[in-house]
Amino acid sequence: MTPVNEEFTGKLEELIVQALLEKKGEDVICIDLTKINHVLFDYFVICTGNSKPHVETLCSYVEEVAKREANIKPTFIEGINNSEWVLLDYFNIIVHIFQPEAREFFNLEQLWNDADITRF
Repeated sequence: MTPVNEEFTGKLEELIVQALLEKKGEDVICIDLTKINHVLFDYFVICTGNSKPHVETLCSYVEEVAKREANIKPTFIEGINNSEWVLLDYFNIIVHIFQPEAREFFNLEQLWNDADITRF
């Protein structure tokens, strides 16, 4: 994992949420998985983009802000080719950016409803 920039004093999940909101990501939520046993991640950040270009913009802006503000790049990106569901892996934070139909189909909020969910 790329070390976080020493000047960056906030939480990466909050930085990601702010980036998504700045680019008009819809229905942005943060799922806190830290209290759930046997989960490999600390947070899921989920949002909806209303089109393929919007999803791509959200994804690239999250990457840009995380790199600029926290000096961190995602370890893996999946789904950018069709942009129905893009996943950015920041090691302990997974960012899911969906188009509306895919978000409704996979319904991750329901799957993790035993965790603390913050809506923005």
